[in-house]
Amino acid sequence: MTEEHNDNSGVQRKLKARHLTMIAIGGCIGTGLFMASGEAIHQAGPGGAVLAYIAIGVMVYFLMTSLGEMATYLPVSGSFSTYASRFVDPSLGYALGWNYWFNWVITVAVDVSIAALVISYWEPLSFLPPWAWSLLFFGIILGLNTLSVKAYGESEYWFAFIKVITVIVFLGVGLLTIFGILGGEYIGFKNFTIGDAPFIGDGFSGKFLTVLGVFLIAGFSFQGTELIGITAGESENPEKNIPKAIKQVFWRILIFYILSIFVIGLIIPYTSPELLGADITEVAKSPFTLVFEKAHWAFAAALMNAVILTSILSAGNSGMYASTRMLYAMGKDGMAHRSFGRTNKNGVPILSLLATALVVLLIFIIQSITPKAVDFILAASGLTGFIAWLGIAISHYRFRRAYVAQGHNPKQLVYRAKLFPFGPIFAFILCLCVIIGQDSKMIFEGIVDWHGIFITYMGIPFFLFFYFYHKLKYKTKLIPLKEVDLKR
Repeated sequence: MTEEHNDNSGVQRKLKARHLTMIAIGGCIGTGLFMASGEAIHQAGPGGAVLAYIAIGVMVYFLMTSLGEMATYLPVSGSFSTYASRFVDPSLGYALGWNYWFNWVITVAVDVSIAALVISYWEPLSFLPPWAWSLLFFGIILGLNTLSVKAYGESEYWFAFIKVITVIVFLGVGLLTIFGILGGEYIGFKNFTIGDAPFIGDGFSGKFLTVLGVFLIAGFSFQGTELIGITAGESENPEKNIPKAIKQVFWRILIFYILSIFVIGLIIPYTSPELLGADITEVAKSPFTLVFEKAHWAFAAALMNAVILTSILSAGNSGMYASTRMLYAMGKDGMAHRSFGRTNKNGVPILSLLATALVVLLIFIIQSITPKAVDFILAASGLTGFIAWLGIAISHYRFRRAYVAQGHNPKQLVYRAKLFPFGPIFAFILCLCVIIGQDSKMIFEGIVDWHGIFITYMGIPFFLFFYFYHKLKYKTKLIPLKEVDLKR
């Protein structure tokens, strides 16, 4: 069963290969790289940060190949929900779908709020209050999503293009600065030496916890790469374009993340207080800004502020798209009201979009009136990305086993994930370790902070609520391998 494409019955396949590639790149590059990378280096040192990002990068690569195999076989919008429902258990699909929808709804609400704060960097633009800027950005995001999917793909293409150019320029400037061509000082590799600046940083006594802590930062940085699965149902040629985009994930991770961390770690000592916890609105503390300033680029802060604003709007745009398509997919599968599974003549699930936008607006109003509610709202969605990744790993493992159990040869698959079953098993175990290790002080040091625990792990009971609600209502069971629905 694949997506329908005629009027009022389904989405349209209008995303070209270049759109998919840039959407996948845009999912990789964001504020996690531009802002949080400095904290990662400060916690674990340049070597520890590189190690953590490589490990998470490998995990994400396997997850994307798993998703790629399923998405080329069954290209549908809202893929995580559909795959889990068909290959594992309908209750798992239900919980993954609603959890993922809620996560992106919150993301959009938070992004439009943060965008208003970021734009306040330019004082001439303070003629509008922050809430007005937020509503303006929200209107732009909503407007882009009411157009055809091609408009979303085109806008994300250019959003991602700006981020890619920024990283490429940063790497070039960084390398020239390291060798003294810019900035007037030869830096070389002195910040990687053993001794005063050890390879692994001092956080948590320089032990395993330092790298584990950075695993969390790296994991959150890479969230969004799974958007490639959401776009599968609207890809112009999914069997050709999705594998092409998936195959580039590894190289994007290597170039954009690993090299960026490496360059920052070489130029700025991990002990520098400038790397400590840069807030999203403190563009001057972005490690990218610090490196550009080392090269004597006076306009570095203004440049990075513009790029960060672009990243936030890109995340909001993708969030609105992803949540709308997830609600649409659940409407088609009967996990939400059937009306959400309809589209207009442009292939846009307009009712799903409007319902999503209404909830975004409601959350925005709540967090504006009651700022303390933000912690709880964010906590409810905090682990959603990791839970979605677990769902991808489980679904792929079950899909491949069912495919073989029903007499099919994996060589017949258009795109086949490498190193099965190692890939999904490795991704599942590492992702589970990262989820459990969210509160590493409690687990390894016995320091219990109940409020902190509640905020940290709130996403898990939120997910389980949806799972057990559906399980108890419909009495679903794990689908036997030979009964898994493999019809396309």
